[in-house]
Amino acid sequence: MAAERLAAIDIGTVTTRLLVADVGDGTVAEVARRQRITHLGEGRTATGELSDAAIERVASAIGAFVAEARSLGATRIAAVATSAARDAANGEALLAACESAGVRPEIIGGAREAALSFAGATYGLIGEDLLVVDVGGGSTELVLGNVTAGDDGARETEIVSARSVDVGSRRVTELYLHADPPRESELAPAWEWVAGELRPYFNGLRVKPRTMIAVAGTATSLAAIDLELEPYDPERVHGYVLGGHRLFEIREELAAMTLARRERVRGLEPDRAGVIVGGALVLEAVLALAGLDSTVVSEHDILYGIALDLHASGM
Repeated sequence: MAAERLAAIDIGTVTTRLLVADVGDGTVAEVARRQRITHLGEGRTATGELSDAAIERVASAIGAFVAEARSLGATRIAAVATSAARDAANGEALLAACESAGVRPEIIGGAREAALSFAGATYGLIGEDLLVVDVGGGSTELVLGNVTAGDDGARETEIVSARSVDVGSRRVTELYLHADPPRESELAPAWEWVAGELRPYFNGLRVKPRTMIAVAGTATSLAAIDLELEPYDPERVHGYVLGGHRLFEIREELAAMTLARRERVRGLEPDRAGVIVGGALVLEAVLALAGLDSTVVSEHDILYGIALDLHASGM
């Protein structure tokens, strides 16, 4: 199948993101990548619903993304909505608002989200016992799998175990981290809760992960903080190895700061400052439970998975 210019949109609990790329059979050449921190899940933990303001923020981002994708020549656009939308009682209101803005998203389940994340994160890789971790705002996708090269050179993917767990940066923050800065009496139970929610996945694994690949905003932000990037440089972030000890140090440093101070941290988007401690807790817990001492940070994520899936569908 010939390459075509496609657009993929991911509507997450914290961010809404766009990828425009020329996509072929197993190839993705980026044309443009954009993101807006829209905080779709803000307050949903308490109310069970998406707020009108949050829906409006996402719809505004969608309108801008669709217009840009069309201007760049994208022939088809696929949008997916994840944890916040599937958990909310009024998810249909989000879909209607986005449709009016230019594209109707699909609310995907956790297993589908995990599979798309794995496909995107392992783009261009060959390896066994790869653990892909996507820490979102409302959920974390954990996928263990293998990617091998077939006799014809084509990549063959085998997913061994996949699960979406309802822990994420915003969910942890809204449930536990209320003081500014968070108190140790909040951080300790937050860690215990996160680890307790994640542990069953790791207890059920028959093989130990060899390599961990972390994708999405929490991981890329922590890498950017460690690199002290300003402005953000995706080429330096992609493939960066973040050690477990350094991850612990960064999380401790961030947790000791007020929100106002965190907003000025080099490498961290100010709008993400309110949830980064919760996200770092989740990533730290995953690394510990996986029994690994570092994670590779990847810019290839669910957006690549969406784009590849859209191309393969040929619709």
